[in-house]
Amino acid sequence: MPDDELSRTFAALADPTRRAILARLSEGEATVNELAEPFDISLQAISKHLKVLERAGLISRGRDAQWRPCRLETAPLDAVSHWVDRYRERWSDRFDRLEQEIRRVHPGKEGLEHG
Repeated sequence: MPDDELSRTFAALADPTRRAILARLSEGEATVNELAEPFDISLQAISKHLKVLERAGLISRGRDAQWRPCRLETAPLDAVSHWVDRYRERWSDRFDRLEQEIRRVHPGKEGLEHG
């Protein structure tokens, strides 16, 4: 697994089961058993997914007697959002310049569609 934070986060988010676990945790803390309920996979498999999420910093696990709740940690998601926004701005700017150039080269072409 990659060793930089952003790569670990993207690798963790690449799996649909892990994304579903994060979606559930966005509603509040949950135990491993509660997180496993909607999935047709073993508790061991859920635990492996949780370890990946924990290594990426996307979840943390507390301890309250026998109860070990998992909770969502948003800092890595904020870092991903910032990274995506930065590139979205760059590409948007490039597409705007491309559109201007197309209009310059082909004057009178109205209604250029954006894809």
